[in-house]
Amino acid sequence: MTGSLSELEKDIEASRARLDETIDRIQNRLSPVNLVDEMLGTARSTPLNSVYDDALAVVRRNPLPVLLIAAGVGMLMKKLAQGSRPPVVRSAVDVPVEPAPGVGVERAYDPDQPGGRPARVLADEAKA
Repeated sequence: MTGSLSELEKDIEASRARLDETIDRIQNRLSPVNLVDEMLGTARSTPLNSVYDDALAVVRRNPLPVLLIAAGVGMLMKKLAQGSRPPVVRSAVDVPVEPAPGVGVERAYDPDQPGGRPARVLADEAKA
C-alpha cells in the first residue's frame, strides 16, 4: 500500500510540474509583446518590412500606451457601428423663479469701487 501511495505522489508531482510548464508557456504566448509580434509576423513578408519592424520596436518599448490607443480605437469603431441615435428630448418645465431675498440692485457689485462693497451702500455712504 505504501508503494502505491508513493507512486501516486510521484505521479501527482510530475503532473503538477507538467501543468506549471504548460501555464508558463501559455503566459509567455499571451504577453502583449508576443501577441503583437504574432499579429505583425505575417506583415513582415511584405516590401514594407522596415516599417513593421519599427512599429514592433515601438510596441515592445511601450506596450501599455499602444494597448490603450487600440482600446480607444475599438471603442470608437463600436460607437460608429452602432449608428447615430436620435437625441433625447427633454421637455422644459415652467417653474417660477423668484429672486432670493437681499439680492438685486441694492446688492450690485462694482469691482471698481474701493473695498469691493456694493455700489448702493457706497452711494448711501457718500450722501451721508
